[in-house]
Amino acid sequence: MIEPADFYRGKTVLVTGGTGFIGRHIVEQLLAQCAHVVVPVHERPLPRELAGVDTVTADLTRAEDCLRVTRGVDCIFHAAGSVAGAGVSKAHVMTSIVTNLVLTSRVLEAAWKNSVSRCLVFSSSTAYPAGDHPVHEYDMWSGPPDDAYFGYGWMRRYFELLSEFVSRQSSTQVAIVRPTAVYGRHDDFAIATSHFVPALVRRAVERAQPFEVWGTGDETRDLLHVTDLARGCLLALEKHACADPINIGSGGPVSVRDVARIILDAAGYRDADIVFNPARPSTIPSRIVDCQKAGEVLGFQPSRTLEDGIADTVRWYRQSSSSGGVTVPAGNWRQHERTSA
Repeated sequence: MIEPADFYRGKTVLVTGGTGFIGRHIVEQLLAQCAHVVVPVHERPLPRELAGVDTVTADLTRAEDCLRVTRGVDCIFHAAGSVAGAGVSKAHVMTSIVTNLVLTSRVLEAAWKNSVSRCLVFSSSTAYPAGDHPVHEYDMWSGPPDDAYFGYGWMRRYFELLSEFVSRQSSTQVAIVRPTAVYGRHDDFAIATSHFVPALVRRAVERAQPFEVWGTGDETRDLLHVTDLARGCLLALEKHACADPINIGSGGPVSVRDVARIILDAAGYRDADIVFNPARPSTIPSRIVDCQKAGEVLGFQPSRTLEDGIADTVRWYRQSSSSGGVTVPAGNWRQHERTSA
């Protein structure tokens, strides 16, 4: 397994969204690589445990703030954005799209103007057309996004085109990753906004009875632990910053039914009365990504099994919730969309 080595050592790296779910894991791995990490803060303060990080107050929807925070930066991981998942209102989805368009356009514009060497932008597996097979990178433009993700999926596709434009016209090299569904420590466990893995983890730890699972349980997902995604992102920016999208996922399907059982087992709640509710929103029935390219180009392979990753997430949530350490994202300053069930 190829790991990021000395590429980031001594470099000044800006992580937008570094106070959120995915961003903070990228920050942690950059610190381990001896990078000088800078995180813009807006509505959410930097977690106390991220010692050694420099912060700068900024509203990344403002062009002047983006120019200021990207000045003198070697690399950017753009992980700030708004998220929308199953069960939220259409109006909220539109707000999410507008926020993401502004943020990403501003960050890329500033990277161009300040001649930042490299920038990583998140696309999404939700932008792929509907299908029940593992989707390859070249499948993206074979049809429109599924209706469940129509607006959000086209937005992510536009990010790819915008990234290619910046990469062609400026000295900034752009890496584009298409993550699959991500879970793990520091996820959003709030009842109203969490996606299916943290929602089920919370219900299992709290021993909800009945144990409700949205959908039929037969939906399939490709789940990746957040630390593996962060590692894949570091590899992508180092080795594949050429505006050529690459899938980052586990490469294997798992049913929502099986995920629920793994979570219940990890939580020690094996006598739960599981109730599947197909009347509740569950978006698309299947999403699996082909990760052969990530293996060949980046040397990337997931390091955590689903059972190990779920057990780690359950342990962290149990400990954090009992100590009052679970945080709920505020406002729109959350990370890129994580496919919900």
